[in-house]
Amino acid sequence: MSSKLVVGLSGNITRPSKTKSLVNHIATQTAAALAASSITFDLDDLGPSLATARQLGELDAGATAKVKLLLGATVLVVGSPTYKGSYTGLFKHFIDLLDPTSLRGKPVILAATGGGERHSLIVEHQLRPLFGFFEALTLPTGIYASNNDFTDGAIASEAIRARVGQAVLEAKRIVGRTPNVSLAA
Repeated sequence: MSSKLVVGLSGNITRPSKTKSLVNHIATQTAAALAASSITFDLDDLGPSLATARQLGELDAGATAKVKLLLGATVLVVGSPTYKGSYTGLFKHFIDLLDPTSLRGKPVILAATGGGERHSLIVEHQLRPLFGFFEALTLPTGIYASNNDFTDGAIASEAIRARVGQAVLEAKRIVGRTPNVSLAA
């Protein structure tokens, strides 16, 4: 198994899910480009302890294991369905459980889905500031897909596939960089 891991998180509990399909597509493509493995999960996979947890220590063992994978990922792919112009409440609740420094410098590809184009700025106006608070390294290319971009639950739009390809290239550039060496004494 590769030591590099791409983790996808879909911020919903609906199944089947276009959001999870999109996140999984991005995570799989990113993992292939990085010679990494990938795993994608949604909030339902975190189990019932998520809804009542007020801190990470209150999550059950299965949810805790998924959080450890997320925090240890080489690259995160995070997506949410659009609900009333923003990410879902349970997704925000999960993110609120994370330590504010836990994602510092972590490469994150942002994605969202929605019923139509009127919600297309969710990535820039909602998700990017949220992950900016955590000092995550959000990649420049965000991906928003509407219902029209899917056929039978899978990405059918060439424009979306092209955006995914661009985000994957950005992730590959970031992960391939070596740490800067300070010349200061």
